[in-house]
Formats: sequence, structure tokens, C-alpha cells
Amino acid sequence: MADSTGAAAPKPSSSVKLVLLGEAAVGKSSLVMRFVNNDFQENKEPTIGAAFLTQKCNLPTRTIKFEIWDTAGQERFASLAPMYYRNAQAALVVYDITKASSLTKAQHWVAELQRQASPGIVIALVGNKLDLANAGGAGESEDDADGVPDEEGDSDARKVPTKTAKAYADEESLLFFETSAKTGMNVAEVFTAIANAIPETQLKGPRGVGGQTTLGSGGQQQDASRVNLAGAGTAGAKEGCAC
Repeated sequence: MADSTGAAAPKPSSSVKLVLLGEAAVGKSSLVMRFVNNDFQENKEPTIGAAFLTQKCNLPTRTIKFEIWDTAGQERFASLAPMYYRNAQAALVVYDITKASSLTKAQHWVAELQRQASPGIVIALVGNKLDLANAGGAGESEDDADGVPDEEGDSDARKVPTKTAKAYADEESLLFFETSAKTGMNVAEVFTAIANAIPETQLKGPRGVGGQTTLGSGGQQQDASRVNLAGAGTAGAKEGCAC
């Protein structure tokens, strides 16, 4: 029986620290909320400092528990970023496909990660707000195996061509996806791809979040498991898998 086999031989579980970086308002928090709670909220409040959530991703041979640090995109918080990507095994660098300057900022973050983050960190370049490019209908085509639309949408909303971003990702050996936090398109696929890309040698056993702190507004320390993600509630409580 599948149930008895799973109970007798549970899959190994590993914790993976993952950080989200990118310009303000590209949809980092919305991507996390879609992945963790399968939820989307319009007009989310900006993240202050950083927010912490967890979510499990079940792979065929192991379970990955993502410990997700969603960093604020405002420039005044940029100096705090190294505190969150230090020792991270994975990073989502997010840009907005309707805003060309956000890709430039994403490239800045990729360069910083390559220069200062842990060697071997898995980086995914993610172009969010794909639903806006498909609004006109002409760009609604089937995705290929890489999670990239087979054809460019011709909506005026798109400012970053898929080919431009993918060429950069290929050049820098990054995972690449275009997503929509609003519709959920490719969100779980991004995290699954990251989970599969992390070498076994870099995986750590499960660990709690006790002792981890982050700075909230006013410089006060807060318990990491209770950092507010603009209405996320008690972060880290959800045990399901969105992959």
C-alpha cells in the first residue's frame, strides 16, 4: 500500500534558506503568498525590512522545507540585504516584465549574489506579472518545459522581451521563469526547479527558526516566525506543499 510504505520509510527532509530580491513593487511578496498560501491580494502594503515564511516542497526522493526571506525592495533597505542572503542556498531575483528598469535592478542583485553570497547558490531570475502581458489574448500560448512562453505576447504592457531576459539568464547560468502571482502561473514550478537544482551536498537537516530575528520598523527585534507579510498571519504555520 502506498500509505503504509510512506509511513514505514519517510523521505529525508532538508531545510533550504531562500531569499527574494528585487526592486520594490515587482511582486516578491505576492509570489511568496501564492506559493505558501495559494493566495493573492491586490494593493499589498510594501514589506518593511524583511518577512519570513516557510513552505514544504515534496520531491520524489526528499522533502525540501524552504525557509523564505522576502526582502523589502525600497532602496533604503538595500543595505540590509546581505544579512538575509548570507548562507542562503537559493535566491529568487524578481523583476516586473512591464518595467524595463526592474530588470536592470535584478541584474545588479544577481551580480551582488555572485560576488558575495555563498558559493554554489542557486539563483532563479523571475519575470513576474505575466498576466499583464497576456491581457490582450494574443500572447496566451502554451508554456514549454522551461516555464517560458513559446511566443511573445504583443500586449503593450510588456516592456521586457522574454528572449532578452532568457539570454541574460543563460549567460549567467540562472534558472529562468516568467510567472504571474495573480493567476499562479509557474509559481510552484519555480520553487520545484530550485529544489531540484540544489546539490545534495548543500542540503542541511531540518532546523527550527528559534533564535532567528529580524528588524521591524523602529529597529525593534521581532521573532522571525511572526514577521508580518502584509497580512500573511502566522508565518511558517502552513504545512502543505504548493509544488
